[in-house]
Amino acid sequence: MTAEIRRTVAFPGVSMERIKSMLGAYNGHLKQIEQRLEVKISHRGDFFYVDGELDAVERAEGLLQRLYDEAENVQQISADTLHLMIQGSQTDRELQQDPDQEHTGLDEVWLQTRKGRINPRGANQKRYVQRILQSDISFGIGPAGTGKTYLAVAAAVDMLERNEIQRILLVRPAVEAGEKLGFLPGDLTQKIDPYLRPLYDALYEMLGFEKVAKLIERQVIEVAPLAYMRGRTLNHSFVILDEAQNTTPEQMKMFLTRLGFGSRAVITGDITQVDLPRGQQSGLAQALRVLESIKEIHITRFHSRDVVRHQLVQKIVEAYEGWDCEQQRVSAEVRAERKARQEALVQANDNAADAQHQAVE
Repeated sequence: MTAEIRRTVAFPGVSMERIKSMLGAYNGHLKQIEQRLEVKISHRGDFFYVDGELDAVERAEGLLQRLYDEAENVQQISADTLHLMIQGSQTDRELQQDPDQEHTGLDEVWLQTRKGRINPRGANQKRYVQRILQSDISFGIGPAGTGKTYLAVAAAVDMLERNEIQRILLVRPAVEAGEKLGFLPGDLTQKIDPYLRPLYDALYEMLGFEKVAKLIERQVIEVAPLAYMRGRTLNHSFVILDEAQNTTPEQMKMFLTRLGFGSRAVITGDITQVDLPRGQQSGLAQALRVLESIKEIHITRFHSRDVVRHQLVQKIVEAYEGWDCEQQRVSAEVRAERKARQEALVQANDNAADAQHQAVE
């Protein structure tokens, strides 16, 4: 058990309006930090007093400073913004304590789109964007809500706006997640459209509806199912393969070999949410094993702590991870028990056979 400490954070001359923005309605921001970090925060005028264990207190100090900086430009800081700050502080601290990770230049990593600047949240997201901008092929692997697809689309838009690429291709395998495409109305294009909707939504947010429509009409942006990629060579393009866990090994190899000159590819997916038929190997899982030794290909692995959606999403992901681990443990115990019973039965049969042989003699 780590001993508790107290730290004082001072903001000399801070205005009452800025303090109110930092505190939130009915001190709601402080309460959220206290609950999430398991610390105690009190304040008197310009001074904040933080009590708790060392790691949590240091994170709380950093969060108070970020609230102070945010309150300079924003009168009312939303609970969502604070949630993302807390998530970012957790990821930054854990990754900075990892000696195997490179942190050079992460503070300068950001993306610019027509609708504004996009700042990755946390060191893992920053590293992911940095690798996308530097690598011809990169992977983003992890649970839902970690920003894998959104940041990949943002990087593509950023490069398109700077004329570093000529077009964007957004690709998804049209695999049914427990539902049948035939039940949906319309022709093939209309049936596939819902699977590509998250990609459209990200583009609309970054470029605006009218701009996206024009770019799609001019085929500068192309959104298509994976099956349409066979036989093509993609030059001077930014290609994103989303939901890659639902590719077969043959499809993944086909996609990776489409890459042409001046192009780069980003492959995103969650290997815990495979919707392929039972017994079918995921092309993403195989590719991670096959390509891990190629140093020019970078793989960024996200965790539940990187989730940037509602804080319950992180808890849900962690609950499922815990459940899966428990089921694997129980299955291992059942297999071990079954093996022990089989070995005992074989031994008993051997003993009975030996006894019968000795009786005959």
